[in-house]
Amino acid sequence: MNRREFVQYTGSAMALGMTELSFMEKKENPIRIKNVDANFEREPLNAYRFKGGAITDSWQAVAMLESESGVRKVGLGTQGVLWSDARVAAGHSESAGNALMYAMSERALQLIKGNSFTNPVQLLDAVLPEVLNYGRKITGITDLRKTFALNSLVCVDNAAWLLYAHENKMNTFDEMIPAAYRPGLSYRHEKVASIPSFSVGTTAERIKTAADEGYFIMKLKTGAAGTQKEMLEKDIAFLTTLHKTIGHYETPYTKSGKIPYYFDANGRYEQKDTMLRFLDHAKKIGAFEQIAVIEEPFQESNEVYVGDMGVRVAADESAHTVEDAARRIEQGYSAIAVKAIAKTLSMTMKIVQYAYEKKVPCFCADLTVNPILVDWNKSVAARLSPFPNMSIGLQETNGHQYYKNWDRLMSYHPKAGATWTKTQKGVYPTDATFYAQSAGILEPSAHYEDLFR
Repeated sequence: MNRREFVQYTGSAMALGMTELSFMEKKENPIRIKNVDANFEREPLNAYRFKGGAITDSWQAVAMLESESGVRKVGLGTQGVLWSDARVAAGHSESAGNALMYAMSERALQLIKGNSFTNPVQLLDAVLPEVLNYGRKITGITDLRKTFALNSLVCVDNAAWLLYAHENKMNTFDEMIPAAYRPGLSYRHEKVASIPSFSVGTTAERIKTAADEGYFIMKLKTGAAGTQKEMLEKDIAFLTTLHKTIGHYETPYTKSGKIPYYFDANGRYEQKDTMLRFLDHAKKIGAFEQIAVIEEPFQESNEVYVGDMGVRVAADESAHTVEDAARRIEQGYSAIAVKAIAKTLSMTMKIVQYAYEKKVPCFCADLTVNPILVDWNKSVAARLSPFPNMSIGLQETNGHQYYKNWDRLMSYHPKAGATWTKTQKGVYPTDATFYAQSAGILEPSAHYEDLFR
């Protein structure tokens, strides 16, 4: 792509000038991209049900960036169409929804080709508006959620980070973090909780089995199907059975010694009063004090204040960007579920740093990603400040539950078999080797590299 074409993409020569300036940082040499490529692989899932739909086919998007010096780096991304904008999933077949997101990844690569950048964070800032506008055109949704565009950019952003680290002779994840974002990613957990996720309708017995295996915190989907009245009745019944089944379990990882509850309603509650009735029932049965967090109980458009509900309410998909996270914090949200594997590492660094400065805790949520991306996410989770009343890092990871070929995907990991890649009694050990080897994420995966040979 030549300079004139890039001007057309960004809107004006002035916009181009601002974009080029935003790419540059002192002491870092610009990296010119001479070639790009993309590919994807489809991975079958056991149906994962949430947001009134289900995913059964996960596309693994793969982006390749080649610098003028001849160095090639490959970045991965898992597409989450239903999660990032359920309207796209509802309006298209599952494959078509994935194809639309993949087209946005390709658009980003074409924007970058032939141009230079120095810092992936600033590169993301430059391409995100155009990729979002393009997505709105091809989906026909004029207010397509920013998270959908960010999800499409994960593979591109990861490739940019790998190229950036190589070109600047950075050998570890810690070196790779720009100075401005290091305070929020400066902790060193020795363990990170492995948080499984259970879809709406999961039986309490299945959750008990996970607790018996050592999982001490689990993501529990609420917001059952039906009218708001029916939903509340089902959610209350689920909570009652859950608390009777595992409420007495103990764990060494919380101050209270009791197992914590992590609920995700995925925006199903239309009114604050409905959620308060759920919480009133939790108080009635003695479960309220064990609720660690409730994630996204309301739709993004619902700007009700949540800071007076007596529980920690977390923003997830509604915290698209750092600006959106700031708005949610003003609305009383007292935790942010960050997803380096769904909203890009670049945007996640911004959100984490802002939340750190505002003393709002963060934890890592999953997008049912592949094993390599689990460790991109874990690299963030292990460095976040401790979540209130807990002593280790927190990371949801549910791929092993839903990918039909999880073991094969694990074999693609450059550090397959490393201690930190395996859950041990509900936690990942993130010892000195995890940090020294940067979880293996800076090393190439032969399988994904071969897609571009």
